[in-house]
Amino acid sequence: MNHTPRSPRTRAVLSSALLVASLIAGLSGCGGPSSDPLSAKPYDAADQISFSGESGARNADPDRPLQVTAKGDDGRITDVTATDAAGRYVRGELTPDGSRWRSTVPLAAGAHYTLRVSTEDSGGAPGRRTIDFTTSSKRKLLKVTFGPKSGEYGVGQPITAKLSRPVKDPSARAVVERGLKVDSQPAVEGVWHWVNSKTLHYRPAEYWPAHATVKVHSNLKGIRVGGGLYGGDAKPLKITTGDRIEALTDSGTHQMTVRRNGQVIRTIPITTGMPGFDTRNGTKVILAKESAVRMTGASIGLGAGSYDLMVYWAARVTESGEYVHAAPWSTGSQGYANVSHGCTGMSTANAQWFFNTVHLGDLVTVVNSNGDDMATFGNGYGDWNMAWTDWRQGSALAAGQRDGSTPADSARLRPMA
Repeated sequence: MNHTPRSPRTRAVLSSALLVASLIAGLSGCGGPSSDPLSAKPYDAADQISFSGESGARNADPDRPLQVTAKGDDGRITDVTATDAAGRYVRGELTPDGSRWRSTVPLAAGAHYTLRVSTEDSGGAPGRRTIDFTTSSKRKLLKVTFGPKSGEYGVGQPITAKLSRPVKDPSARAVVERGLKVDSQPAVEGVWHWVNSKTLHYRPAEYWPAHATVKVHSNLKGIRVGGGLYGGDAKPLKITTGDRIEALTDSGTHQMTVRRNGQVIRTIPITTGMPGFDTRNGTKVILAKESAVRMTGASIGLGAGSYDLMVYWAARVTESGEYVHAAPWSTGSQGYANVSHGCTGMSTANAQWFFNTVHLGDLVTVVNSNGDDMATFGNGYGDWNMAWTDWRQGSALAAGQRDGSTPADSARLRPMA
């Protein structure tokens, strides 16, 4: 028999292989199955924990925090995760000894949540428990109606939010503001201002950009506002802006200058309010356009029979009845004297041109009148007459903040990832 001698290298490789095989055999035969408790299949921890919402799991109270507690002394809680139906997490705190976990943020009303609890027993074996529950839907809802209606407007159009219930508490107002979202393209800085306990207005520091898109929606549904009040439904809003149209009415020179995107497009002879009926100074926003409207002296406090006539091509700028309109009876005074009862009058041809040029939300500013200043609220949209720093003070979030700063959003409205 021929025998080929092995080289030293071959003998070394075989010896190493035999040694490794021996070690593996020794390890596999040592102790049988692993005794590491962490490798064991988790047991059902249902008997090891209690959950504050289990007695009413299908109708848990969102006003109360979630709480998971370890029963007895035979184990502890090692981890808890709570998520809503969208997978967003609810923040919470676990005690150092693992005896209790408690949520630290408000829950949404009418929402589904899942709790996943990890435990271990006194021997270190892991346990698991999954709990599904739904929070109750509150009947005391805060509904929001946004304005104006969807459509195209001028760059002076404020956004409004009307609430179905009054909100007076500052912390509750902050919750409302966080939930009312306004996004514009191009983006501009803007702030909500509380007109009263049921009305908010939103405007930028300057006018909206021309040809912008503004979208408004509410994230308040199901959110606890305060005092047993929860956010309800709100229909989203989308508006666009057209050209920047501005009319400057100078009661001293009896002229109106109309600009489009900064360029003068027409100068119009006008007449404004006579002494005792002086036109209000300040910036106003066009509220409505009426091709024909009946005007009477009784509407401004004059005696019956003082005047009663149809007026054409009328653009309304105050709730109290101030218009820009055709006044053919005063053409001899237009450009020379103020003879109206507070409106801005012009020739029929100019009034028709103005009517066809402007949109709701366009701007009319009156200067050099002896009249009162336009009210910021309550008589149309005088929002632009308030300085930006003062406007910000009417916000529950921006008051006290420097311009352009973002208030810290320390309160979580919803469970978030």
